Amino acid sequence: MNGMTEKDDRTLRLIGQEGLTRLRESHVLIFGLGGVGSYICEALARAGVGHLTLVDRDVVDVTNINRQLYALHSTIGKKKTELAKERCLDIDPSLRIDTICEFIGPEKAAPLLSDISSKGRIDYVADAIDTVSTKVELADCCSSMGLPLICCCGTGNKLHPELFRIADIYDTSVCPLCRIMRHELKKRGIKSLEVCYSTEQPLTTGSRTPASISFVPSAAGLLTASHIINRLISK
Repeated sequence: MNGMTEKDDRTLRLIGQEGLTRLRESHVLIFGLGGVGSYICEALARAGVGHLTLVDRDVVDVTNINRQLYALHSTIGKKKTELAKERCLDIDPSLRIDTICEFIGPEKAAPLLSDISSKGRIDYVADAIDTVSTKVELADCCSSMGLPLICCCGTGNKLHPELFRIADIYDTSVCPLCRIMRHELKKRGIKSLEVCYSTEQPLTTGSRTPASISFVPSAAGLLTASHIINRLISK
């Protein structure tokens, strides 16, 4: 699948023909299409990644509008996977987009990864989900299967996108979710995991539901996508 057109001209000048070809031949699996995952998906599609598999069971809710790419008043109640697919194909009709509209609990992570990998190579996995137990299980499964994974850890209750970093989880600090995951990963003997995390201390809002704003999850998603893209073109 080539699919390169005039729309790729400026990307081509930056990363060259070899880099663009590598992206076009790559398959990235994205778990979660919310505030972070929708922007990961958008950046990968616009950069030229040729095959995306999108996993999310949710439909758009009015409370998503402040931060999620697909959330509009006109899309309330619609499946995020279908909205993402439609948008990606409008960006590039030659893209291959597979969608899985399911909730992936920890017990489903291994079977799903095995099923997808049995149909072809997975070049990268992006974890943009909220459930800690599933995040840990995905990390365990990807480690066992030798699949490159980057996990986004916590964008709620934050106001400073410039404080996001990419690091190994064992080199992180401040982030409460990273702390919990480090503990669980150590118990499983997992010695490394790429994460996108923030060094910002989360604000206290008095609510159990994390607060959010437009420019924080999107920044984390774009930073995560940039890491994936740079890894793919440097293979």
